[in-house]
Amino acid sequence: MSESEQRYGDFVLVRPRQHVAEIILDRPRAMNAVSTAMARSIAEACAAVAVDPDIRVAVVTSSHDRAFCVGADLKERNAFTDAELVRQRPTARSAYTGVLELPMPTIAAVHGFALGGGFELALACDVIVADATAVVGLPEVTVGVIPGGGGTQLLPRRVGAARAAELIYTGRRVKAVEARELGLVDQLAEDARTGAFALADRIAANSPVGLRAAKRAMRLGQGLDLRAGLEVEDAAWRSVAFSGDRAEGVAAFNEKRTPQWPGE
Repeated sequence: MSESEQRYGDFVLVRPRQHVAEIILDRPRAMNAVSTAMARSIAEACAAVAVDPDIRVAVVTSSHDRAFCVGADLKERNAFTDAELVRQRPTARSAYTGVLELPMPTIAAVHGFALGGGFELALACDVIVADATAVVGLPEVTVGVIPGGGGTQLLPRRVGAARAAELIYTGRRVKAVEARELGLVDQLAEDARTGAFALADRIAANSPVGLRAAKRAMRLGQGLDLRAGLEVEDAAWRSVAFSGDRAEGVAAFNEKRTPQWPGE
């Protein structure tokens, strides 16, 4: 990936910074509501970041000063026929799976509203850092649908079935402090973006091979019984045990120096 920022479609920027890629939701006039075009932009940006060997961490942010993302573009949806909605569905899903399937650790920096599909984009990340302005929730049942970007599956895995049921069935909005108490976000920072990058830099100092393998083991092991999960972990361990990163990490430890990760 180029050292300079790149635009994907009209609504997403990717800005590399050392080993961290910032994926910027950039549809400010609509508070980052996810239209068909924006969904396509998110998927394309994530596809580019996913294959970049220099990127160790991705941070999803917003260019809007009052919203991370307010969810699906309901004005666009209101004009769809049933057939158009069916045709649009794979494109919409590609945005959420694009974030969810990023192979490196991924952090959402939530400032302002993260509602519906916007909160689902955050839930697709490994860690959510928010600030005091954050308001999160999955209000889809209040407009006659259900969370369709992974919310019914990701939220229970994060906070448990009963808590997720209450939040999804009521569709209520949750402010920052309660969101942290309920586990809807992981960290509160004075500024979400600054906090997310501080965490990203700490993570990015570690082995890129190890980071991707650890994420793969955790994701694939979710929902498995312990014995099966340990087999997933063993397979991930074997993928790194004979890597250049493992050799460099052990050498650097013994030589009391900072590792220079080969990334292979």
